[in-house]
Amino acid sequence: MSAIVSTVKLHLNRRNPTFIVPLTIIVTVAIISVLISLIFWRAGSQPGSEGWIQGSQSNPGIAYAFPGFLGYLGIATVVTTFPFALTLGATRRAFIAGTLVWNVLIAAYIAAILAMLNAVEIATNHWFVGFYIFDVYVLGGGDTVRLLLIVFLGVLTTLTISEVFAASWIRFGARGPQLIAIGLILALAIAAIILVPQTATIVAAFQPSWLVITAVAAIALSASGTWLLLRPAIIR
Repeated sequence: MSAIVSTVKLHLNRRNPTFIVPLTIIVTVAIISVLISLIFWRAGSQPGSEGWIQGSQSNPGIAYAFPGFLGYLGIATVVTTFPFALTLGATRRAFIAGTLVWNVLIAAYIAAILAMLNAVEIATNHWFVGFYIFDVYVLGGGDTVRLLLIVFLGVLTTLTISEVFAASWIRFGARGPQLIAIGLILALAIAAIILVPQTATIVAAFQPSWLVITAVAAIALSASGTWLLLRPAIIR
């Protein structure tokens, strides 16, 4: 357990990407959203109108802003700290477990910040002027529970998937990520070929719980893949 805690502390030492950059992304998205709202306001749209609310809540900016950074963060976390952690005496098992705990902490941190800002936005009637920044459909449309679940699982999934790509690079070099990418593309293509004729039926029967199950499965498979790839990896 002490080795796992030490790994978490090692990751947390990277304070800027861990704590500051997510805040910077959120502030940047908020500023851009406000500027876009001001443009539409000046163009004649009225805050509080049906069209304004629907258009504002359809803003997916926060969903586009985070994946690239989180992908980089997951890859950098494994590639840069795995060799260092081993030289400090951590076992591979402890490193994987500690990294997963760190992923959970980051996911909870970002989810908590967005939930707090969403609560403030709703409590102030959307910043007193009808600007929708965090009360958007992609974050659950103002539902705090949905927001927490969406953000937490989204961040955790992105981090763990990126880390399995990093682990494959450590294990096999440049061929590792390429092979995983090819495998994913083929799997998605085969799934599309099989499921496309049933699209209407699937859409009609769709349940939000399917996304939760998919995210949990992706997290479990990615974490297991990272462990399987790093266990025999040779540190150069």
